[in-house]
Amino acid sequence: MPVPWKNKIVLFKLEATYGTDPVPTGADDALLVVDVELTPMQGEDVGRNLDLPYFGNQGTIAAALHARLSFKVELAPSGTAGTAPAWGKLLRACGMAQTITAATSVVYNPITDNPESGHFYIWVGGTRYRMPGARGNATFRIPAQGIPYIEFEFWGLFVPAAETARATPTLTAFRKPRVGSSANTPTFTVNAVPLVLREFALNLGNAVEPRFLIGSEAILITDRQTSAEAMVEAVPVTTLNPYTLARDATDMAVTLQHGTGAGNIATLALPAAQLQRPEGLENNQNIAEWPLRFNVPPVTGNDEFTLTLT
Repeated sequence: MPVPWKNKIVLFKLEATYGTDPVPTGADDALLVVDVELTPMQGEDVGRNLDLPYFGNQGTIAAALHARLSFKVELAPSGTAGTAPAWGKLLRACGMAQTITAATSVVYNPITDNPESGHFYIWVGGTRYRMPGARGNATFRIPAQGIPYIEFEFWGLFVPAAETARATPTLTAFRKPRVGSSANTPTFTVNAVPLVLREFALNLGNAVEPRFLIGSEAILITDRQTSAEAMVEAVPVTTLNPYTLARDATDMAVTLQHGTGAGNIATLALPAAQLQRPEGLENNQNIAEWPLRFNVPPVTGNDEFTLTLT
């Protein structure tokens, strides 16, 4: 009987010890995801290259085996100020710290040392794939008149697939998102100037490296190059001049708030973004738009941006 692709269950739990199964459960660790892509057995095929007295395919040996998983999660806070969202633990496995102020806020910021790791269970039909030691990268994307998403890409250690009893997922912690709109996204500013926004994206920019040596096999985050993009309506250069800002490598704040009402607000704040050279104007509905690209460097360290949920 064929396996239906849409019949999927995804669980994720942070690991206390790298690569050790924390046994995620459907009741506590299920994810509500979109656009799942799974490659359960990436690696290298090492040729033997034997010198023999005859022609023929000598076969290969699989090496550096690992898995890759990508998906999207709707960007919607928990609905209660000071309560972490169900997707918060995914950010923690992407090299981010989580700071909770009870009844007030949950703040995420990038870190350098000792990023956490997590463990995925993925069922496709009755087949369960496991990904221990998973770490990854995240991109926040907020479009006008579209659902905001966090796009995740994870790499993990390889475990052979098995037929096991499926978990029963509980997904009530995931709330309905709000589309990007004037009412739902009340703030977008560049250098303190409000701009009309078509789409915004912030890429954490993690360098995620499978590293397989004798005595150590792990998925590592070895660097971070955060960047952002925004498509905005062009304004007079007396209001905002992207050309001089890019020429002078000016540090500027970029702020986007999505959501309104306590427990539903997500604010991305970039304190010292640097505008890259504008690549020209674009025509959309006979309106001039600027595609803006930003480098997002740290100020004093691990502070390129914050995601604050209030």
